[in-house]
Amino acid sequence: MTDTTLSPHSQSATRRATLIGAIAVLLWATLALFTSSTGAVPPFQLMAMTFAIAFLFAFLKWLRDALTVGRGAFAFLKQAWPVWAIGIGGLFLYHFFYFVALDHAPAVEASLIAYLWPLLIVLFSALLPGERLYWQHVAGAVIGMGGAVLLILARGPGGDASQPAGDIVGYGAALACAFTWSTYSVLSRRFGSAPTDLVGAFCGVTALLGFISHFAVETTVWPADLWEWLAIVALGLGPVGAAFFVWDYGVKKGDIKALGAISYASPLISTLLLIATGKANATMAVLLGCLAIVGGAVLAARDLYMKK
Repeated sequence: MTDTTLSPHSQSATRRATLIGAIAVLLWATLALFTSSTGAVPPFQLMAMTFAIAFLFAFLKWLRDALTVGRGAFAFLKQAWPVWAIGIGGLFLYHFFYFVALDHAPAVEASLIAYLWPLLIVLFSALLPGERLYWQHVAGAVIGMGGAVLLILARGPGGDASQPAGDIVGYGAALACAFTWSTYSVLSRRFGSAPTDLVGAFCGVTALLGFISHFAVETTVWPADLWEWLAIVALGLGPVGAAFFVWDYGVKKGDIKALGAISYASPLISTLLLIATGKANATMAVLLGCLAIVGGAVLAARDLYMKK
C-alpha cells in the first residue's frame, strides 16, 4: 500500500485547512438562532434572499480582483460540467430536500435523519484516492452522532402524540439531505482543483433556483422590521455565506474525515446558543450530548494532534 505519511509541512497545512473548514461548523451553529429571528419569511424565499447576499459579496470580490488582473479574474468560471452539477446540486438540493422533509415529517425526526451526513462523509471519504479509514474515524463519528441525537431529542419530543406522523416522502427527503451533503462534500474533494471562488457562482445559481421555487409554491412575505432584515443579512454573510467557502477549502485541503466528525459540534453549539438566549433548557441530556460530541470529535481528529 502507498505510504501516506505526511511531511511536517504537509501536516501543518492539513491542520490549518481543517481548522479553516471547522469555521463552517461554528457558523452553521448560528443557523437556528438567526433563522428563528426572520419572522414569517417562507423557506424558499429565505433561501433565495440569503444565497443572493452571499453571491453579492462574492461578486464584489471578483470585481476587486478584476481591477488587478483584468478579465483573467473570471477565468475560474470555466469548469467542466460535473463541477457545476456537484456545486449547484449540493447547495440547492440539500435545502430543497430539507424543506420538503420538514413539510412532511416532524422537525425532530427530520433533523435526526438529515444529520447522518457527517457520518456518511467519514465513511464515503474512504473511497477517495489516497484516503484511508481507521477505526478512530468511524468510532468518533458514531459517538458524535449519538451526541447529536441526544441534543436534537432534547429540543423537543420526537414521539409527541400531538404531532402528525411523518410520511415516507418526509423521511425519504431527510435521508436525501444526508446523502446530498455528504456526496457534495466528498466529491468537492475529488474535484479539488476547482477554486473556492467558484462557490460564489454556486450561491448565485442557488439563489435563482430558490426564487423560482418560491414564486412557484409560496406567497411572498417581507421581513416585518429591522431586526428581521438584520437576521437575514447575518444568515447571508455567515451560515449561508462564508460557511460554504471555508467548508469548500477545508474539505479540499484538510482532513475530511476529521471535519466530518467535528461537524457534530454544530448542533452542540447551536443548542448552547439557544440555551443562552432562553430558547432552550439545559438538561442532563444536553450535558451528555455535549460530552459525546466533544469526545467523538477529539477521537476522530487524533491524527491532527498525534505525531506520526
